[in-house]
Amino acid sequence: MTRSQLEHVLRAAAAISECSTIMVVGSQAILGEHPDAPPELLVSMEVDIYPLERPERADLIDGAIGEVSAFHETFGYYAQGVGPETATLPRGWERRLVRIVASPAVGLCPETHDLVLSKYAAGREKDRDYVRAAARHALVRQDVLLARLEDLPITEEHRIRLRGLIGQDFAPGHGLEQFQTEPGPDRER
Repeated sequence: MTRSQLEHVLRAAAAISECSTIMVVGSQAILGEHPDAPPELLVSMEVDIYPLERPERADLIDGAIGEVSAFHETFGYYAQGVGPETATLPRGWERRLVRIVASPAVGLCPETHDLVLSKYAAGREKDRDYVRAAARHALVRQDVLLARLEDLPITEEHRIRLRGLIGQDFAPGHGLEQFQTEPGPDRER
């Protein structure tokens, strides 16, 4: 998926839901902060979204521009209407949202570290591939992930497991040695 395709979905979702602000919570939210994200992070043709003002209207979006809809068949990509509970995000994520203006719609995407943490929390194999790619392309920093992991609403057992996975993904031999030790400011917005 491309940024322009995501903007197309946002405009369509806003028109269908009659809500101007659309939350993007799935993998394609990477396009908010990284419009030219690496191709391996953009393989999904599905955008997980819900109208911020009226999340219950996600079903309308799903029915109109969802999988196997005329929209999907015409354009090759589609929206998956989801709810706010779909993504597990760290405390404070709302302050770090990245805006996409797709007039008259506005898309709100989790900041990349928050998005990647939600993928770690989900833990599916496709999510593991996604987080490894984000780390490999230096779109996230290990120290920021570990700090925000403490604010993720999960059990301590799950947190320990994720801490280990994050450590593995940034371990020497993954091509990230220089990235782990480089000083620099947090790229938060």
